[in-house]
Amino acid sequence: MPQILAQRAKSPPAQLEGFLAKFTPEVAAAARDALARMRKRWPGAIELVYDNYNALAIGFAPTERASEAVFSIAVFPRWVTLCFLRNGPRIPDPARLLKGAGSRVRHIRLQSAADIDSPDVRALMKEALDLAEVKVRRGAAAKGRLVIKSVSAKQRPRRPRQP
Repeated sequence: MPQILAQRAKSPPAQLEGFLAKFTPEVAAAARDALARMRKRWPGAIELVYDNYNALAIGFAPTERASEAVFSIAVFPRWVTLCFLRNGPRIPDPARLLKGAGSRVRHIRLQSAADIDSPDVRALMKEALDLAEVKVRRGAAAKGRLVIKSVSAKQRPRRPRQP
């Protein structure tokens, strides 16, 4: 519990950096790169951070309501995933990049954060925003912010077990 209270005393960006520091340097770097690319793609998004039991998830939404998040970056001990929330199954996917069988979410395990900028992923993201009927704010209206929504007291290890 003291660790959670100490985290809350820090600024949201400092808290996020602390969450990322739990991962291997390679996974943390991939996550930082993916987040930077997402911020360029949707500069006005509100970033909703959940340091959950299974993974660190950063949702991208037009408001602070988790139910309105369109995308998330999920950080696991061995990889980083781009999730398409809410309308995942409805997104046209001619390149068959989206994985998962849930009723709302699909995902892409990123081989590299640069995958976010590929034409196929950009097209998927545009479709997801269109389906969600979200306007991407630009210019002066593009003031995004980082919100720490929850931190689980109990978490799975953030680094793979060593053999």
